[in-house]
Amino acid sequence: MSTTHDVINPATEETVRSIDLVGVEETDEAVARAVAAGPAWRALAPADRGRLLRRFSETVDEHLEELAQLEVENAGHTIGNARWEAGNVRDVLAYYSAAPERLFGRQIPVAGGLDVTFKEPLGVVSVIVPWNFPMPIAGWGFAPALAAGNTVVLKPAELTPLTAMRLGELALDAGIPEGVFTVLPGKGSVVGERFVTHPDVRKVCFTGSTTVGQGIMRKAADQLKRVTLELGGKSANIVFADADLDAAAAAAPMSFLDNAGQDCCARTRILVQRSVFDAFMERFESAMSDVRVGDPRDESTQMGPLVSAGQRETVRGFVEESDETVDVAFRGSAPEGAGYWYPPTVVLPGSTSDRVWQDEVFGPVVGVMPFDDEADAIAKANDTAYGLSGSIWTRDVGRAIRVSRGVEAGNLSVNSHSSVRYSTPFGGFKSSGIGRELGPDALDAFTEVKNVFISTDS
Repeated sequence: MSTTHDVINPATEETVRSIDLVGVEETDEAVARAVAAGPAWRALAPADRGRLLRRFSETVDEHLEELAQLEVENAGHTIGNARWEAGNVRDVLAYYSAAPERLFGRQIPVAGGLDVTFKEPLGVVSVIVPWNFPMPIAGWGFAPALAAGNTVVLKPAELTPLTAMRLGELALDAGIPEGVFTVLPGKGSVVGERFVTHPDVRKVCFTGSTTVGQGIMRKAADQLKRVTLELGGKSANIVFADADLDAAAAAAPMSFLDNAGQDCCARTRILVQRSVFDAFMERFESAMSDVRVGDPRDESTQMGPLVSAGQRETVRGFVEESDETVDVAFRGSAPEGAGYWYPPTVVLPGSTSDRVWQDEVFGPVVGVMPFDDEADAIAKANDTAYGLSGSIWTRDVGRAIRVSRGVEAGNLSVNSHSSVRYSTPFGGFKSSGIGRELGPDALDAFTEVKNVFISTDS
C-alpha cells in the first residue's frame, strides 16, 4: 500500500506536493492524544474556550489569501469561490466561539426538588471531509465540536488534503492545545475506517456519497456510535409561469455550475411550467453562453475544472457514454489541453426514470423538464431518492409556501439558490443524510443531555 500521495492541480495536471499518508498506528496514536487532551479541554472555562476559538478565527482571517490560493491548487476552485470558502471557515469559527458560554441546559418543574439538565461533550469526534469543499465542510464539523468541549480528529479527502492540513497548523498557532484538533491525511479505507471502528471515537461526521454513508452507519451500529451524515443530492429548481423569467434564467447556470457542478446542493433538475418552457429555455441558453469557464486563478472565471480525471470520466459516462440516448439541448465551452475540463451541458431527459435525471452526476450537467401544475411540480421534484436542497421561483407567496411544504428537502430557497448559511441548520431528507449541521442545531449533535434531580426534602 502506498504511503504517499501526489496532490495534483486539476487545472494543470501538475503535481503540487507529495504528502505522507498516515496508517492505522498513527491514527490510534492521534486518537489516544485526543483522549488525553479531552479532560483539560472540556474543563476549560467557557469564556476561555470561546476566546481560543475566536483567536483561531482571527488567525484564519490573517491567512485568508494564502488558504484561498492553496485551494485553487488543491481542488481547482475558482479564486473567488476559494476566498469565500476560507472566509466561511473564519465565520463559522467566530459563530461557534460564542457557543461555550451559551450551552444552556434547562430547569424542569418537578415535585420534591430541583431538576436541571446539562449539555456535556461526547469525547473524541471524528470528521471525514470530502474533496468537493475541503475547507467549509471541515469547519462545519470541527468548529461546533470544539465549541461543545469535544476533541477532534479530522481526515481530509485523499485528493484534496492541503487546506485542511494548513488549518491544523493554524489551530496550533492560535493556541488550540496539542491533541485537541488533529488533521490526519490518509486513505478512507484506512483512517476513515479506523475512525468508525475505534472504541474511543464517540461520533463520526461524514460528508460524501450515500453508499459510503450507509456503510459507515452499519459499522457505527456495532458500538452505537453517533453519526451525522450529509450525503448526495439531486435538487430541483422549480420555475413557475408567474416567476420573473429573466431572473430565474439568469440565475439558473450557476445553480448547477458552481464548483463545476461538484456540489450536493446543485440544482441539477430544472422543472419549468409548460406554458413558459420555450421562453425560459431561450433565456437560459443566452445566460449559459455568458458563463466564463477557465483558469481558476483568473478573477473573472466562474467555473473551473473537475477535481480529477476519474471524475471527468464519471461525468462523461452520463452524457457521451450512456446506455441511454441523451438529448443534449445545448452546451457551453471549456478549455482544451491540460486540466480536467468538461463543458457546461444542458440535457432534455425523455423520462423521469432516465439515469441522468435520477442519479447524482456531480459535474456540470443539468436536465430540464416541463411540468403542468403545482401537484405535478411537487411530484416530479420528489421523484428521487434524495432530498437535500432545491429552489422555487414564483411571485405568489402562497404558492411558495405550499410548494415549500410539499417538496421533501431539507433546505429550500424561494427566488434564490442560496442553500447554506452558517447561522441556520443544514441537512437532508431521505437518502441525503441524517442530522443537521450549522446553526444552533449543530451543537445538539455534539453533546449529551445529562439530567440531574436535587431533592429539596428536609
